Amino acid sequence: MRILGVDPGTVNLGYSIVDGEEEMHMVDCGVINVSPRVPMEERLRALYDGLCKVIARHKPCEVAIEEPFIGNNVRSAFAIGRAQSVAILAAANQSLPVYYYSPAQIKQQITGYGQSDKQQIQQMVRIHLKLSELPRPSDAADALAVAICHIQQSRLDRWLIEHVPK
Repeated sequence: MRILGVDPGTVNLGYSIVDGEEEMHMVDCGVINVSPRVPMEERLRALYDGLCKVIARHKPCEVAIEEPFIGNNVRSAFAIGRAQSVAILAAANQSLPVYYYSPAQIKQQITGYGQSDKQQIQQMVRIHLKLSELPRPSDAADALAVAICHIQQSRLDRWLIEHVPK
């Protein structure tokens, strides 16, 4: 199972590719950077093109995307929603199934605590993927966390289907 994890943003969009059949391992991760001075429609096109290249290069079977955290900054959440839509479109154009996870779900799945900070998440991502050092930059580390969250949730869902009586 090869997963594309996406941490959406309209300036920095984190992506990761994680294989998760028996053991999880990182295939690739990075950030698609776009200047904030570029008009929004051009940024979205650049993000879309970048994600399409990642999909073409690594051929994931599923896509996991972090949902925007609304909080007090609604404007920021709308901008992240635009980047999320670009990721959805890139996946849909390749007929890839898309799964969505809230920040709290990702933190809970990765660290066992839904209020974990970025440092804790990076440490646990390093441990889950047996990396020698913390994944950087933080947007790429967040995308790795999204992919790991999806792999773990998929494993749990399959286990429940196989072991829980109907």
